[in-house]
Amino acid sequence: MILECDGRVCRCGKGHSFDRARSGYVNLLQPQDSRSRTPGDPVEAVRARRRLADEGLGSELSDHLADLLEPIIQDSGCTILDVGCGEGSHLTRLSARLGCDAAGLDLSVPAIDLAARRSPEVMWVVANADRFLPFSDGSFEVLLSITSRRNASEFSRVLAPGGRAIVVVPGPSDLIELREAVLGEGITRSRVEGVVEDLGAGFDLEQSVRSVQRQMLSRETLVDILRATYRGARRRQLERIESLGDMPVTFESDVLMFRKKVAR
Repeated sequence: MILECDGRVCRCGKGHSFDRARSGYVNLLQPQDSRSRTPGDPVEAVRARRRLADEGLGSELSDHLADLLEPIIQDSGCTILDVGCGEGSHLTRLSARLGCDAAGLDLSVPAIDLAARRSPEVMWVVANADRFLPFSDGSFEVLLSITSRRNASEFSRVLAPGGRAIVVVPGPSDLIELREAVLGEGITRSRVEGVVEDLGAGFDLEQSVRSVQRQMLSRETLVDILRATYRGARRRQLERIESLGDMPVTFESDVLMFRKKVAR
């Protein structure tokens, strides 16, 4: 890794030092790396996602990812980077089950602060992954991108030879019942082709599977989903939210596993 940490101070290869926050994370965000004073997800969305995770929503996806990774890490080691990790629930579950050294990176200070308070054994970093990943070449065997933006060239750089990138995107029917109730329509579209195109230059697609979970949810949980996904902010949508009751909701994700191409 580019960062070397000693106690509460971390240093990069250029000699710059960065203090760890009280909760344990490192903030590498520079003024030129963000377009607002509070970049990334706001605290309301972050807290909503943590409440959803604590209720068990998303646990099936975490288990699916662990099942996918177990046979791989037995052969190639176990270092994982989660790019766009949010409040860290998926990475925390994975590192605990697999016993991996893990690092999580996100643009949002509230998200990383919450992650660091819950899981101090993981390295948590605030940085802009669209610009660069603050880790040295070949640092990780596995890289995760769960419903976040993708920087294909940086993904390839920080992965070891033969390393895997696992990309998760919402499936066509993800939250379709809630979208129909609040937005007035439930458009279905696949994002898989776009991911394959984004990563095609440096990665080969090894596997593509779909994770589906359907649950009956309370109105309070539905409102948290809307907070977490930034849906339902317009006046007409707010009126529809007021009339929501308990309802079944589909959680659907497309999980794509890529292998880093061998340089020739």
